[in-house]
Amino acid sequence: MKASVLFVCLGNICRSPMAEAVMRHQVQLAGLSEQIEVDSAGTGDWHLGHPPHEGTRKQLDQHLISYEGMKARLVTAEDFNVFNYIVCMDSNNLRDVKKLLDESGLKAAESEAGRKQLFTFMELLPNEGIKDVPDPYYDGNFTYVYELMDNGCKALLEKIQTDLKQA
Repeated sequence: MKASVLFVCLGNICRSPMAEAVMRHQVQLAGLSEQIEVDSAGTGDWHLGHPPHEGTRKQLDQHLISYEGMKARLVTAEDFNVFNYIVCMDSNNLRDVKKLLDESGLKAAESEAGRKQLFTFMELLPNEGIKDVPDPYYDGNFTYVYELMDNGCKALLEKIQTDLKQA
């Protein structure tokens, strides 16, 4: 059994690529690269083809985490057929992804039956007391977002490992 994770944010240059890189790093350290695939996408098309934002790259560089080859892309209806876990950085991203799901003709029940899980990143960190991952594109707080990504990806990795054992 394999698992696949898609992180989604607005432009796919700050939060979701940071989550993708952190999660890939944690998956690699756990020796699970063959079992867990990780990617990221955005709901907006402003930055298509661009590498992660400078602030994201700086945080990842400080923690020796690779972002090589990462380029912004849009989330697509096909992603619902590929990824088991679709993790949105905020409630607006979740709303937009659900809208895409509805427009694609897939029903949420079909999605759940296919072992799909669609949720916000902060559901992984209920004790943080915030609903959405703040967007550092607007506030510049890439350090705080990195801390959230590190902790949330650890929680997600534990969840996936548990799910894989039960499959």
